[in-house]
Amino acid sequence: MSHAEDHEGTRRDFLYYATAGAGAVTAGAAIWPLVNQMNPSADVQALSSIYVDISGVEEGTQLTVKYLGKPVFIRYRTQEEIEAAKAVALTDLIDRTSENPNKPGTDASDINRVIDDKEQWLVMIGVCTHLGCVPIGDGAGEYGGWFCPCHGSHYDTAGRIRKGPAPENLHIPVASFVDDTTIQLG
Repeated sequence: MSHAEDHEGTRRDFLYYATAGAGAVTAGAAIWPLVNQMNPSADVQALSSIYVDISGVEEGTQLTVKYLGKPVFIRYRTQEEIEAAKAVALTDLIDRTSENPNKPGTDASDINRVIDDKEQWLVMIGVCTHLGCVPIGDGAGEYGGWFCPCHGSHYDTAGRIRKGPAPENLHIPVASFVDDTTIQLG
């Protein structure tokens, strides 16, 4: 093999690599818009985390806010409501799981359903787990919590299903206290 043939092979290899590199860059440029369009839009990203001022919520009342298109109940529970929730044995519950992303893998005891172990504050997604209706609060139903009039689901003062067709407790959103009067959802 002569020196000229050796040089020719190197040039051919360079052309292959250059063409493959240019093809990869072109394919990436063509595919990127398709991948990028699957990202959440700016309005969804803006709503993915909200701050709620709870300084005006009085004991025994609740605030309802809209978060990601769903109502969220923020209840300032009385000591009687807390004691009633604590007194319930887990064996009396239909759903014994917590569904609390803040405390994964825990049972549905009252302390596992509150945020940051502040037992007077209960934050739940206000959607009945049966067919997606919005339950009535302020001590409604047979257990002093929430009642869904559509099909008769009764929730207790910790948002746990106690009677009716709903299969699960009211869900707990990702939430935390920023300070004593502000809750961050998301």
